[in-house]
Amino acid sequence: MLVPLLTSISISFILNRMRTTLDLPEELVEEARQLLGFKSKSDTIIVSLRELIRHKRIDELKKMAGYIKLDIDVETSRRRKQIK
Repeated sequence: MLVPLLTSISISFILNRMRTTLDLPEELVEEARQLLGFKSKSDTIIVSLRELIRHKRIDELKKMAGYIKLDIDVETSRRRKQIK
C-alpha cells in the first residue's frame, strides 16, 4: 500500500482543491470540452472559469483607461541607460 507523502506542497494542493456537485447542462459542458480540446470535464470547467475571470479583469482595466493620470516623460525614459 502506498502512503502519500505529506509535504507542505501536497497539503497545500489538497487544501486548495474543492470537490463539489454541480447541476450543469451536459450539452454546454460537452460543447466547451470539444472546443477547448480537453478530455476531462474538470479541465474544461477550470480553464473556462480562469478565462472568464481573465476577461472580466481585462474589461475592468479597459474601463479605467483615461482615469489614471501617469506623469511619465517618455523621451527621458527612452534615453536612460539600459541595465544589462
